[in-house]
Amino acid sequence: MNTKMPEQAEYESTIGLQTFVTVLLAISVGTLAAVVILPTWMPNLANSLLGRDPKAFWFLSRSSSFVAMGLLWLSMALGLTITNKMARIWPGAPAAFAIHEYVSLLGLAFAIFHALILMGDHYIKFTLAQILVPFSTVGYKPLLVGLGQVGFYVWLLVALSFYVRSHIGAKTWRVIHYISFISYGIALYHGITSGTDTKMLWAQNFYWISSASLLFLLIYRIINSIITNANKNSARAVAVNPAQARESSVSN
Repeated sequence: MNTKMPEQAEYESTIGLQTFVTVLLAISVGTLAAVVILPTWMPNLANSLLGRDPKAFWFLSRSSSFVAMGLLWLSMALGLTITNKMARIWPGAPAAFAIHEYVSLLGLAFAIFHALILMGDHYIKFTLAQILVPFSTVGYKPLLVGLGQVGFYVWLLVALSFYVRSHIGAKTWRVIHYISFISYGIALYHGITSGTDTKMLWAQNFYWISSASLLFLLIYRIINSIITNANKNSARAVAVNPAQARESSVSN
């Protein structure tokens, strides 16, 4: 017999913790292999990637950063549509929650690729330790890169909270999920200040549209919550003293 509450069933994780960890490890190992092994096995590729002015790794990191940022935006947008009940219209709360979870995992994978692929860039010369430890880089904007690293770990913490929800409770889980706004804010600031594409019109449009749409959904969520709470309080007042409520309605 299923004893879960309807709301809890809507927000049940569809990705096992083992699958979550396996996917992230596979992405990490695959990226490291691409950086270390492929240039050695393929001399022609090595010439194109490790020449006097190699840019392939930098291009890959830049492109994957926008993909990761886009997926983070989509994940947060889906999360807001779930909490403000818009997702119940389409595609439904369970489906929206499943997509929200999958998109978050995919975004983390691209974020890992974005960071690790920089190890192949001979201009920046990041080491694995510098990639993993925030603010440890010295060759390229250490503060801004460090903020991006912190943003990733915050995102990872939010994603991992899916698997401890039953242990920490729904309220604590929601609080942790609100931290995703910090992750998005850091990622946005990191992209604008440390990215080399910030001056491009398409990049500026991406930043403006994605952040403005999240702000709209957040404001809608706040207003909807205020209205819902006000209606609940009115309903409680009527239930506690229905005679007084009738007299008030007659006098009006």
